[in-house]
Amino acid sequence: MTNLIERFERWIGGALSSYLTQRTQLPSTAAPTDPHKLLACIRPGDVLLVEGQTRISVAIKYLTQSTWSHAALYIGDALAQAAPSGLRHAFVEADLRHGVRAVGVGTYGGLHCRICRPVGMNAEEIAAVIAFVTARVGYRYDLKNVFDLARYLLPTPPVPSHWRRRMIALGSGDPSRAICSTLIAQAFESVRYPILPIIEHVPGRDPLHPKVVAEILHVRNYTLYVPRDFDVSPYFIIVKPTLAANFDFRRLAWDDASASRGA
Repeated sequence: MTNLIERFERWIGGALSSYLTQRTQLPSTAAPTDPHKLLACIRPGDVLLVEGQTRISVAIKYLTQSTWSHAALYIGDALAQAAPSGLRHAFVEADLRHGVRAVGVGTYGGLHCRICRPVGMNAEEIAAVIAFVTARVGYRYDLKNVFDLARYLLPTPPVPSHWRRRMIALGSGDPSRAICSTLIAQAFESVRYPILPIIEHVPGRDPLHPKVVAEILHVRNYTLYVPRDFDVSPYFIIVKPTLAANFDFRRLAWDDASASRGA
């Protein structure tokens, strides 16, 4: 009887995940990112933010009040020898249906993307972050956790704004297997690199400067991280592939005829 219930739960979970990962016809906020320009400027250890177009993406964008619904870590050729497809420009992501996996840039074809680059990390630290996520390739989301999936059926759930971030972390499953940003947040936390830590201001210890305060950083629970946090973090540089590719606005082709008609 127990096995029958588990199979039924997995069947429902599989149906829900299939439904939630179907693409919608909603327009993107910006033009798709050129994959060649993206690969020309991205570096191992960079976080790729993606404006997804699936049903679950719409819900995540609403709950986080952000353009971004998905995040992946660029690992370069770290899995080139092990991956059957010989990926040399690979990203690691946590996908609802497929779990933690390595994919090529083509996965994000036709989508608006942005690169977030950590500052000041040395080669060993970047390698440690990459090793953290590659060690988890193959982890699968437990589709028995139907509640984790059902909360995304409403694209704009009527919840107060201060509950939205926590709503993403609710559920009985491991959030790092369902929400991409938590896996990446854990990876950066493993080398104590900040994303959006909780900052506490305490009095300084210098008696000659009693008004000086010190900042103490507290690690935020990784389950509460969302893709937009890498965008608004003061510790990541925003890299836009179009601008990194020697952008020159003077070379743009404008339709002056339509402008004169007031279009």
